[in-house]
Amino acid sequence: MLINMLNVSPFNFHIRLNKWKNLKDKEDLCFTLTKLISHQDLWKESNYRQQIHSKVILPKKTQRISHPCTSTMNSSVQLYNLQERYADSFAKNFTIVFLAVIIVSINGVFVYIFFRSSIFYNDPRYILYIHLVINDMLMVCLSVTLFVMSFAWQNVPFPFCFTLLIVAATAHKNTPLTLAGMAVERYIAICKPLHHHQICTVRRTYILISLIWGVGVIPGLNDLIVIVIVRPLSVFKTVALCSSATLYNTPYHEELSKITLGLYTSVVWLILVFTYCQVLIAARRASADKSSAKKAQSTILLHGAQLLLCMLSYITPVLDKIFLPLVTDQQKRISFFNYLLTNIVPRLLTPLIYGVRDKHFYNHLKGFYSCKLPVVKVEPSKQ
Repeated sequence: MLINMLNVSPFNFHIRLNKWKNLKDKEDLCFTLTKLISHQDLWKESNYRQQIHSKVILPKKTQRISHPCTSTMNSSVQLYNLQERYADSFAKNFTIVFLAVIIVSINGVFVYIFFRSSIFYNDPRYILYIHLVINDMLMVCLSVTLFVMSFAWQNVPFPFCFTLLIVAATAHKNTPLTLAGMAVERYIAICKPLHHHQICTVRRTYILISLIWGVGVIPGLNDLIVIVIVRPLSVFKTVALCSSATLYNTPYHEELSKITLGLYTSVVWLILVFTYCQVLIAARRASADKSSAKKAQSTILLHGAQLLLCMLSYITPVLDKIFLPLVTDQQKRISFFNYLLTNIVPRLLTPLIYGVRDKHFYNHLKGFYSCKLPVVKVEPSKQ
């Protein structure tokens, strides 16, 4: 009750009570209590002390002190995590670069064989094939460069990054367009054999390749135009992580990507289906040259298989959405393996599907690896 009258905290009251016990006379004690209760400064003092008590800092003995062993353990865990991330990044980059070197080396052998013999660089069929091989080499080099840059160089100037992305996207679009051109060439060779040499000339083949590059670069230029319209021009002076997700992050880019993907794939598939059906009809009608027609059918089927492999790169986001929620602790590794299987490995199959299967390429390839020199027979002149 006395505490309520004084309006002080129990802690302050007991302190004052201990002081009052030291007084010798009880009358002095009563007089002192009466004086304190009637004095207004006691209220101010009690309120002030309550405010101070609420803000008082705990003594050093009650503060939480980190143990030296705990800080050492935290630093060890951080060091271990850093080393683990470094080892994981190194393994990914080493795997990608190693596969890229293998792909470029194998494709480089076919390019060397192509330019070594006039049988190949004077035939439109082989010109289109070697264009497909060189395009795959370029795309693998650019894709691996962008992948390594995402770890080693994360502040890339915008113009340089955009140039790399445009060339890489163009090379990616060139693959299905080249497959469509190769299918049309086989269709003309089987269904219109008399006009094949007039239609499929070397000059027109190079014009077709130029047209393929012109059509393939259109989506990249559209992305550039959208950035110029939507963003300020000062964005070209900035630096950022070089990836399509970083640069093309507007809703317009997403819509353009869907339209471009649907248009390119539908046109290429229509060409492949049309040419295959026409070659199949020609093979049933033909009586003399059925073997060449069957070879053309199998070739166009290989074009379709190669196109399916190329289209795997388009379903990478779909695979990520399917598998990433299932294993949340392995998201980066799953994304890496999806990228590996859909963008890198299919480029390794291109020379094996076409080059090794072709009789002329196979003979030159066997002679290249066996290091056999051409044998020239010298016959004595008849006198």
